[in-house]
Amino acid sequence: MVRYTSSILLASLAATSVWAASSPPSCSTSSQCPEEYPCCSQYGQCGTGAYCLGGCDPISSYSLDSCVGEPVCQSKTYKWDSLDSAALNTKYLGNASEYDWVYSGYPKLDDGNLLLTMPKNTVGTLFANNHYVWYGKISGKVKSSRGAGVVTAFILLSDVKDEIDFEWIGADLANVQTNYYWQGVLNYNNGDKDAVNGSDTFDDWHEYEIDWKEDAITWSVDGQVKRTLTKESTWNETAKRYQYPQSPSRMQLSLWPAGQASNAPGTIEWAGGEIDWDSQDIKDKGYYYATFSDITVECYDAPNGTVSNGNKSYMFTNKDGLQQSVQITNNDTVLASFGATGLDMDLGASDSSSSGTNGTVPENQGGSGNVPGSSSSSSSTTSGSSSTSSGFSQGSSTDTSGAPSQNERVMRGSFFAALVAVVVLVAL
Repeated sequence: MVRYTSSILLASLAATSVWAASSPPSCSTSSQCPEEYPCCSQYGQCGTGAYCLGGCDPISSYSLDSCVGEPVCQSKTYKWDSLDSAALNTKYLGNASEYDWVYSGYPKLDDGNLLLTMPKNTVGTLFANNHYVWYGKISGKVKSSRGAGVVTAFILLSDVKDEIDFEWIGADLANVQTNYYWQGVLNYNNGDKDAVNGSDTFDDWHEYEIDWKEDAITWSVDGQVKRTLTKESTWNETAKRYQYPQSPSRMQLSLWPAGQASNAPGTIEWAGGEIDWDSQDIKDKGYYYATFSDITVECYDAPNGTVSNGNKSYMFTNKDGLQQSVQITNNDTVLASFGATGLDMDLGASDSSSSGTNGTVPENQGGSGNVPGSSSSSSSTTSGSSSTSSGFSQGSSTDTSGAPSQNERVMRGSFFAALVAVVVLVAL
C-alpha cells in the first residue's frame, strides 16, 4: 500500500512538472517572476526573449536588470511609404536602430497612410515605437475606427505602467477621451471627454497632440488645448508623492476589441457595448480599421539631476519606479536570441535568426493593460504579416534560439513524466 501510494505521489508530481513547464507564472508588484522566466510582460506574464524588451515591467520582474535597457528618445517624423522599419514581434530582438516599430496583429498601408486593422474575432493590432520618450511631445493625424466595442488608441505607456492617453470609443464619434495613469493604479476621476469639431472622428482627419512636461501635460486637438493636468494636482498626501506619469514611455498606436464578450462588464460598458463581428465594416472590408497619417515625436531634455553614464538606454535603479530612479546608460538593448534575457543577453547567440514562440513573445491581449472598467490592474503599476492566425495568441510553433524554448520545456517536463511513470511501473 505504501509503495502504491508513493507511486501515485510520484505520478502527481510528474503531472505537476508538466503543467508548470507549459504554464509560466503570472507576475505583479507583489509576486515577481522566477529566475527561469525572469521578465514580466505588459500583461502580467513571465517569460524570456521579447518579454524582456518593450513593456517589460522591472518592478514585477525577477530583478531590475532582468529587463533590457529602454532605447533613448529620438526626435523624428514618421511617414508610411513602407513598413520596412517595422518588425513583427516574433522577429524583433531589440535593435531600435534597425527598426523604429514593433507590431503584432494586422497593419496595412493605404494611400500613404497606416491602417491598423482588426479582422473578425481577433484582438486587433498593436503598433509600438521602439524608442522611449522621457518627456516630450507626440502628435499624429488620426481617423478613428467606428462601432460599439471598438477602441482606437494613441498613447504613451511606460514599463511601470505610467500612461497618457487619447482614446476613441467607436460608438461615440463626436468625442475623444483623454486619460492618465500612475503605475497602473485605476482612478476613474482621471478620465475626461472632449468634443471634436467636424462630422465625426471616423470620416475626418484631426491632429492630436500630447505635450508631456515635468510639471504639466496638455492634450490638444487641431491646435486647441482640450485639457491640462498639472503635476501639483496629483499630489497624494497619504503616500507623500506625486502620482503623475514620470517614467520613460513608449508611443503606442492600437486598435482593440474592448467590447468583446469575454471582457469585464465595466470595460464593455465603457466601450459602448459588445462588439458586432458582423458589422458593415467586417462585411465590406473584412475588418475594423483606424487610419494614421504622419506621426511626430519631439524629445525634451532629461530632468535636472538625472544620472547619465551614457546615451544609449534608460534603466531603473530602484523598485519605486519614480523619475529619480531612472538613469541614462550605455547598456545594450539587443538580445542575442529569444531565449536570452537582461540577465544573460548573449544566451543563444549562435542562432539569432530564430522566431519567438508563445513562451518568448508576450500575447497581445488588447489595450494597454490599464483598462477602464476592468477588475484588476497593477498596484504599483505593402501590408504587414500577422503574428497569429486569430489574434488571440502570438508566435510561431518553433524556436531554434539555442536556449530552451517553451515547447522544449514542455517536452522536458513530459520526458520527466514518462521517466517517473517507468519508475512507478517498476515499483509496482
